[in-house]
Amino acid sequence: MQRKLKNSELNRLSISDFKKAKKTPLIVILDNIRSLNNIGSVFRTSDAFLIEKIYLCGITATPPHKDIHKTALGSTDSVDWEYAENTEILIEKLRNEGVKVISIEQAENTIQLQDFKPEKNTTYALVFGNEVKGVQQSVVNKSDFVVEIPQFGTKHSFNISVSAGIVLWDFFCKIK
Repeated sequence: MQRKLKNSELNRLSISDFKKAKKTPLIVILDNIRSLNNIGSVFRTSDAFLIEKIYLCGITATPPHKDIHKTALGSTDSVDWEYAENTEILIEKLRNEGVKVISIEQAENTIQLQDFKPEKNTTYALVFGNEVKGVQQSVVNKSDFVVEIPQFGTKHSFNISVSAGIVLWDFFCKIK
């Protein structure tokens, strides 16, 4: 039989230790996300995988907000974040800094998630799009890669927070 661990046994980082910890070379870009719960969920997942930073773009709401906090559970304090009004301008800035930009989207000539091999010593920005419209075409056009999560059922999309969880875990495992 296995005993569930108590929260006190999980050896969680304090916020100050999180801030000092070596981060996974991943940046999350939320491109016009409507749902405050999705935003909070992405913060929480980003905390779990020591993500470098989150950019909240366009109509994406920013902390503090009770509906973000409800799912973020305090991770808006641990994970660095910044608001950027225009996703395309942000992407140009990041690319000029040597960051490789990847849109997570269904498009022509995508790379399937399981087939993408991150390069060593490279920081990646992963763009997740609007719940209905996905990543803007103009953002896809400016991306270095478009990566698709394979799906085999009758539906053709995941919830944005589920997509983020799948992709961040995959990249975290490949990078670490």
